[in-house]
Amino acid sequence: MDIAKRLRELREAKKLSQGDIERRSGLLRSYISRVEGGYTVPSLATLEKFAKALEVAPYQILFEGSGRASGPKVSESAAPDRPSRRLLKFFAGASSQNRKLLLALAGKLSKS
Repeated sequence: MDIAKRLRELREAKKLSQGDIERRSGLLRSYISRVEGGYTVPSLATLEKFAKALEVAPYQILFEGSGRASGPKVSESAAPDRPSRRLLKFFAGASSQNRKLLLALAGKLSKS
């Protein structure tokens, strides 16, 4: 799963423009365009802003459906021991309820 593609799919499914996301999230439209184009990788905090603007749970940006997760792809050039790769692998195996719990915890930690 490509995060950029997933964000665009969610936005278009809700019939929202990048300008709509800009107004709802406070992110610049040019930044939204770079993220959707795959040129920029958003932080978890930014993914939360996208989720709020799209009116979806943050984990829904990373995973489709309610069954087994099909996690986002990590670039092949990434080192195999990068924490992000391990986190995504762990997150992919987590249940929907545990993903929600982890994202809520991450949100609280990022605000402190």
